[in-house]
Amino acid sequence: MKKLIVISVLSALAACQSMGNGSSNRAEVTSPSQLIKVTVENSENKGIRYSVIYQDKPIIERAGFSLEFLKNGSFANNLKLTNIKVKEKSQQWQRVWGKSKDVIDHYREMTVSFVEISEPKRKLNLIFRAYDDGVALRYRIPKQENIKDFSIVSENTEFRFTDNHRVWATTWNNFYTHQEAAYNETTLQDLTDDKDKVIGTPLVVDLNNGAYAAILEANLTDWSGMTLQKTVQTQHSVSTRLSYHNRHNKDVKVISTAPRFSPWRVIMLGEKPGDLIESDLIHNLNEPNAIGDTAWIKPGKSAWDWWWSGKYAPDVDFELGANTETMKYFIDFAAEMGWEYQLVDWHWYGNPFLEVNGNKWGSNPHVDITKQNENIDIQELVAYASKKNVKLLLWLEWHHVEKQMDEAFPLYEKWGIAGVKIDFMAANDQQMVNFYHRVMKKAAQHHLVVDMHGAYQPTGISRTYPNFLTREGVMGNEHTKWSSKITPDHCLTLPFTRMLTGHMDFTPGGYLHRTKEQFKAVGGNAPAPQVMGTRAYQLAMMVVYESVLQVVSDTPYNYRGQSGLNLLQRVPTTWDETRVLHGEIGDYITIARRSGDEWYIGSMTDWNGRTLNIELDFLDNAKYQAHIWQDGKNANTNPSDLAEQKLIINKGDTITATLASGGGHIIHLKKL
Repeated sequence: MKKLIVISVLSALAACQSMGNGSSNRAEVTSPSQLIKVTVENSENKGIRYSVIYQDKPIIERAGFSLEFLKNGSFANNLKLTNIKVKEKSQQWQRVWGKSKDVIDHYREMTVSFVEISEPKRKLNLIFRAYDDGVALRYRIPKQENIKDFSIVSENTEFRFTDNHRVWATTWNNFYTHQEAAYNETTLQDLTDDKDKVIGTPLVVDLNNGAYAAILEANLTDWSGMTLQKTVQTQHSVSTRLSYHNRHNKDVKVISTAPRFSPWRVIMLGEKPGDLIESDLIHNLNEPNAIGDTAWIKPGKSAWDWWWSGKYAPDVDFELGANTETMKYFIDFAAEMGWEYQLVDWHWYGNPFLEVNGNKWGSNPHVDITKQNENIDIQELVAYASKKNVKLLLWLEWHHVEKQMDEAFPLYEKWGIAGVKIDFMAANDQQMVNFYHRVMKKAAQHHLVVDMHGAYQPTGISRTYPNFLTREGVMGNEHTKWSSKITPDHCLTLPFTRMLTGHMDFTPGGYLHRTKEQFKAVGGNAPAPQVMGTRAYQLAMMVVYESVLQVVSDTPYNYRGQSGLNLLQRVPTTWDETRVLHGEIGDYITIARRSGDEWYIGSMTDWNGRTLNIELDFLDNAKYQAHIWQDGKNANTNPSDLAEQKLIINKGDTITATLASGGGHIIHLKKL
């Protein structure tokens, strides 16, 4: 594909309304279609302030920015604006995989340079990119006499909204977390101000004026991850809060050397919640593919031996576990389904955990990830799976990877392993961020794809390392084993919140379907994991939830002979185009995704059954066969009731989807 690249440098004078003759300096930049305007002001007493206007409506008003260095303290006030540069860039690039193939990257960028008026006269650049779907801000610490090696104690990038808006927010108990929590509806003023708790990202904001915003970060590289905190002294405001202390120096959050760019702080904007899902902003703010050839990277679906995790299955005569027979049982099912992978989960190399200081999840220092337990033969399984066109993924605990990846990854390549799932990191401090990058580089060198569990949320680096197929950082189906938190309300919030950051390993496809009244967690005497909602609802997740590696959760004997397997067999995991047809946060959604000239349209609803009119005006002028999977007439009391229908449709037709309580609807459109 030809790339169109246009870079132009605009007049700094055109961007600067007042400079040099007073204590106040001001500059502005607009997005390419003039939808967004960013204004930056500086005064010696109040420091840097920025504002954002979207479609002529104020979004962010005079929000502050400052840094606290370990040496020489705060960079905040007593500044001089010394230079402004504005450039425009437009290019088109292609994803290796994801929610859409062709991506337009078009923005205007303004770099505003500051220097302290008095000693130590440190310099700093603020960079704003104005896209038509949002604003990104980062800072650059240039090389200078007074800043060479530096340590950042804190950052305060403020997001000061115009009113006490409704928001959807997640709260974590501390910085060391798997980032698996619900996004609850509240208001800016009602966000927690408990300094021991952490407000996660993204923070989604209903701007009350026909627009929505999401606060998140992009291109997290050799830096501490961004969370948020309520700005108590300023109404309707939150500000950045860097992750937990650097493990080499407990007094700071980031240790680095000038010149350095920070990650991007992002304000994603759209008229509707679905516009945020369609945005390519996060990937556009990351670096291009850094691993070269990607032909070996294969999207797909995987069988999984752990979610069910019972000992006995009625269709086999052996005990299920980390043994060769169990893995063959799951490989056979993956082959029947035409799935690309089987995930060999924990205990294949021994018990990864020991009780340490009362913590039963302490990493076991005695295991070796280049050796297998006595009951499993990985090489035999690779050969067995290969004959059935299935590839193996291996689970690993992250401490063991950190210790042995240089030895283990080349060995896995020699064995014929396709990829690794790495688990239990539970942090996004600077050292953990760097661990992720080391893993991706080393894995790519040995043709291994990667799935991160116990992970922090995406920041778009899968563009740079496209072998990074998916990650958790979401409260997904795994939690149905011990809680009743995975409700349709929760699941209908995720596309508009967590999924804005990128790929999401929710592990859909549970096949023991229950109503709200019927549901029991395994801890509540259920013999095996159950899921709330209907079969069509779980199947619709395969379209609605973005993950190029879809790890399908249930066990073979719960699938075999059941309805809906024809969809699980055929639905792709990577797409050429994505459109959100309609949806409201926490209530319902319809997403249409195209693969080649075929479309899949998935709809989901909360506990309220509803009827959705799906207008097909986006299709080509051709006839299509529509294969529909929908809630059966008894789905409200028997959630496994699934009906199928086929019909011929044309561009402009409307399909009426009737969804049961916690229901779903899927359409596959194929040209005739």
